[in-house]
Amino acid sequence: MARYPDRGGTMIRRWPYARLLAAALGAAAIIRQLLLTIGNARAADTPWAAHVPTVVANFFSYFTILSNLSAVVALTIGAIWMLRTRRSASVEPAWIAVLFLCATTYMVVTGLVYNLLLRSIPIAGLSDAWTNETLHVIIPAVMLLDAVFAPRRRALGWGALGIAVVFPILWAGYTLIRANLITGPATGNPWWYPYPFLDPHLQGGYLGVAAYIVGIAAAIIGVAAGVIAIGRVRGTLPTARPVSSRA
Repeated sequence: MARYPDRGGTMIRRWPYARLLAAALGAAAIIRQLLLTIGNARAADTPWAAHVPTVVANFFSYFTILSNLSAVVALTIGAIWMLRTRRSASVEPAWIAVLFLCATTYMVVTGLVYNLLLRSIPIAGLSDAWTNETLHVIIPAVMLLDAVFAPRRRALGWGALGIAVVFPILWAGYTLIRANLITGPATGNPWWYPYPFLDPHLQGGYLGVAAYIVGIAAAIIGVAAGVIAIGRVRGTLPTARPVSSRA
């Protein structure tokens, strides 16, 4: 097997460990946030807030949590693959490249939406600073840096853009359908939306919600296209086996 080229050799050797460290940080933040959420539910005085199964289901209905989970999975799988193939110079398999495309897109959009629309919402008692910043700033930055600098990345075709938008569409449909079937834990309202910009009661109806959805959809498409473009500039296609010549 071919060995790594000399240039960037140290970075190549250390990159999988950086991925594992970032994955552990993301997983710790998710677990910490889940424990805080369950603790708040158990301490609540109202029966709808104390219903832990609903609270846990709501927790895993946040796009932030799901996108961070996808990042943890991608970073872990990507690191393990790099370690298992550390003596090879081959590029990552297509399915890993698609996994990173999706996770990176969702995390960058999570960071953008949070910092543009949600940062002003108080988190006192709901989260703590390191958890909040890890899920909304640090892991998005990690995924973006991985897209720009990670070694052995594969260039993807533009058709991968269609794969990246599938999950957000399914999540939006799930959220809008489920919302009116759930009692809001904090309010007791006969509806629950994970984010205020998706709540038609706060946005003057579904037309206001639709405007936000269109805007976020455009952001997802734009970010996914940007990630693919980065990969096509700096990534490589599978290396063909050299044809040996005989004298």
